[in-house]
Amino acid sequence: MSEDGEREVIFEITRIGDVQRVAAVDVATGVEVVVQTPTHAALADVRALALKKLKKALEEKPAPKRPGTVA
Repeated sequence: MSEDGEREVIFEITRIGDVQRVAAVDVATGVEVVVQTPTHAALADVRALALKKLKKALEEKPAPKRPGTVA
């Protein structure tokens, strides 16, 4: 975390035709989320959307572990 309490996030933006794929990765936990937006969408809006989705993913509780083994 930075000094002001905000998480460090890496954004990766890949343009594919008329769509851009935006990945946001939380550096501390490695949690990654992906959103797809039109290429003409504003960069600030795209980053805000990905960051909001990342924050929601970080707040979710992990799924309970299931008993058993994988063969």
